Amino acid sequence: MKAWLKALLLTASVSGAAAAIEVELNGDFTQGAIIFGKAPAGSQVLFNDTVLQLNDEGRFVFGVGRDAPLEHSLTVSFQDQTLVKPLTLKARQYDVQHVNGVAQKYVTPPAEVTARIQRDNLRVKAARQNISDSEAIFQQPIMPAQGRISGVYGSQRVFNGQPRNPHYGLDVAAAVGAPVVAPLAGKVLLADDLYYSGLTLIIDHGFGISSTFMHLSKMDVAPGDTVAKGDKIAEVGATGRVTGPHLDWRINWLQERLDPALLPGLPVSR
Repeated sequence: MKAWLKALLLTASVSGAAAAIEVELNGDFTQGAIIFGKAPAGSQVLFNDTVLQLNDEGRFVFGVGRDAPLEHSLTVSFQDQTLVKPLTLKARQYDVQHVNGVAQKYVTPPAEVTARIQRDNLRVKAARQNISDSEAIFQQPIMPAQGRISGVYGSQRVFNGQPRNPHYGLDVAAAVGAPVVAPLAGKVLLADDLYYSGLTLIIDHGFGISSTFMHLSKMDVAPGDTVAKGDKIAEVGATGRVTGPHLDWRINWLQERLDPALLPGLPVSR
């Protein structure tokens, strides 16, 4: 269940009159979550030591990673007053999945592809560092593909008996060629064939939030294109390191990997 926190956080005297800083936070207060907030317009807001971007209405967004510590702080400064609000997250338990039959070149890549993997990682990191003024992230999201949820965020996969890094996406099982649509409006930052993730798209939704779509069989957009929510952007595939066709959808706040299933308002069917 999505959690709401709405509270009067600070009352102080400003220019001889009582004034209050009121902050709304919307999201699951747990590891991997994406949190939306609203402060008085013109405020400065910090999540821990990171200054957050606010729109003209005072809306902002931030996220916490899979293994983030449970104690954080939100600092709001407005009209010469400053509030420091502690935020406590809930710890999560993650599944361990055993996957056999993965090609050995993806479990232990040959030395000759190491440089390619490093280049791929640098390009993905650069795309996810993008911060724009687009307010698409404040839209109501939709699922990018229809199908059975076959993999969840945070689970650790064991390929051919060898433990690997945790999974950071939401997997939707579907046939090759099934449509992939934009869950939110945005601008295409990357569209390329990467070693591990195959045909891959990264789309900016604004305020440091991006979506990544992996293992595609076809891409219908190119870097620089803008898309509306619901536009067809690609087709499900089985490229890269996979054992069958599916869409791997990921959400990032800059370099923090978040759980797409925790997007407030997302209609996830399992």
